[in-house]
Amino acid sequence: MVRQDDLGAVGHEAFVLHGELKKKADIAGTGLDAGGSGSTMRAAAGLKSRNLGLGAELESTVGIWTSQVKHVLQACAHISNHLDFSKKLHARDDAKIATEIGGRTGPVSVSALNEYFR
Repeated sequence: MVRQDDLGAVGHEAFVLHGELKKKADIAGTGLDAGGSGSTMRAAAGLKSRNLGLGAELESTVGIWTSQVKHVLQACAHISNHLDFSKKLHARDDAKIATEIGGRTGPVSVSALNEYFR
């Protein structure tokens, strides 16, 4: 059984991972100059200007890395948002069930309980 605290903890970890990854994994934007070019991309341009194949490969690597980081960031955001939503939804359902059952006098019928399991 999953508890609301479990959902909240996983959602929080996804949120924290998103923040840390966003700050630390941006190799394209590291060391931005006045023109908005990062140090890795400037190095790639410098290598390419000297006709070294490594420049194009470094540029390609930065592009692939950036794309992959964006996918992981998107997944973390999706997980965090989904678990936050699930936590709120389950809390609302629990409150509704508690109110309905709490207002009854005597035992709850099997057919009434069965409605909660659908």
